[in-house]
Amino acid sequence: MKILVVEDNKKLAENLKQGLMQEGYAVDVIEDGLIAERRILFNRDEYDLVILDRMLPGKDGVLICDSWRENGVVVPILMLTALGTTDDKVVGLDSGADDYLAKPFAFKELLARIHALLRRPKQTFPDILTSGNISINTTSRTVTFKSKPVSLTLKEFMVLEYMMRHPNKVVTRDELYSHAWDFADSSFSNTVDVHIKNLRKKIHDNAKIIQTIRGVGYKMENKS
Repeated sequence: MKILVVEDNKKLAENLKQGLMQEGYAVDVIEDGLIAERRILFNRDEYDLVILDRMLPGKDGVLICDSWRENGVVVPILMLTALGTTDDKVVGLDSGADDYLAKPFAFKELLARIHALLRRPKQTFPDILTSGNISINTTSRTVTFKSKPVSLTLKEFMVLEYMMRHPNKVVTRDELYSHAWDFADSSFSNTVDVHIKNLRKKIHDNAKIIQTIRGVGYKMENKS
């Protein structure tokens, strides 16, 4: 899964990024409120969760949250702030945040809150995704093909999960790359193709499950 951290404190942002990456998440960091607001509005499916600081340059976190919700953005939002009074929490939650964590906080508590948010709502973030003989558990990050376990790397899992969340849709290489890799990553341009090739080997696919759409990307038909 991919998380966007919107935090202007460089040290805190870097610590959050490193800690979350060690937990297996792909993480992007944005320091400016206006940039973060636009990124989510124009890339609604890119992130599974946003960690949003309340006091930001460019635009306040509460106003950003209001804007996202008014425009139909449903991504879970965990708001961080040094303002920890009950009234402050009410303001944050009323703006559309799903949870509110006051600074300073323990990283373990942050993780627990992230896990709780990613488990809901079930209709938006189901634990089990299936397509034909393929089944993945997004909580345990396990994959089976014809009921037999398949060992995938984290990136392979993220690519497969994204495609299974978008069945019958042509998914571009840029979409897959943006979902599974840090947007500042300097990997080679054929990274997505290499991971698709490895995925096909592991699920014994001869390009019938994951179809190549020449010049565009890939498509995974719902075989359920």
